[in-house]
Amino acid sequence: MPTVAAASDLKFALEEVAALFARDTGHTLRLVFGSSGNFYSQILQGAPFHLYLSADEEFVFRLADAGKAVDRGRLYARGRIGIMVAHGSPLRADGQLKDLAAALQDGRLRKFAIANPEHAPYGKRAEEALRHAGLWDAIRPRLVLGENISQAAQFATSGSAQGGVIALSLALAPSVAQLGTFDLIPEAWHQPLRQRMVLLPGAPPPVRMFYDYLSTPAAQAIMVRYGFAMPRD
Repeated sequence: MPTVAAASDLKFALEEVAALFARDTGHTLRLVFGSSGNFYSQILQGAPFHLYLSADEEFVFRLADAGKAVDRGRLYARGRIGIMVAHGSPLRADGQLKDLAAALQDGRLRKFAIANPEHAPYGKRAEEALRHAGLWDAIRPRLVLGENISQAAQFATSGSAQGGVIALSLALAPSVAQLGTFDLIPEAWHQPLRQRMVLLPGAPPPVRMFYDYLSTPAAQAIMVRYGFAMPRD
């Protein structure tokens, strides 16, 4: 089956888009979600994916430079991060991270979740935001690292941590939103999440159709509903 490797911040939005695509075209795609960096490594090693949706465009550019992509792809969205805390957590969802700073001082914070910055773009942006707030060194011993941003969201809402930095697109999903409260972190506190997709060699026609479908008003309306900003360039 045609297979799409997608950053895990896309889980809820892309599932909706793919369902609409299947209804409109009759083509069903296999969606696989994970960290952008891990998919990048797998594609370099020949993983049988046909379309790659990365949360960081640099991975797409690197694939293109290595001759592992059809071209340099297309920007499909810009993402946002924020702080999520579960109901009953001693933390407050404060995007300025002032309550998080206080919790580090007064002992309320035991564990805090982010995606692994080594290979997950949303984890890297979380690190940048925490550094901007001057909290990185103090919070590092308390971090619980998710393999991807979906796992970080699970940690932040399940009691495995008192809170975490997650993707807005996950926080807006009803199944996640009901678990706690969320507040956006200022976009200026981190590098932009410029999310780029690219076709991979051998992509069959249904995947090429889906690649174009993601730029249609119907698909973009779903993405916007999940908090993504559409490309300006």
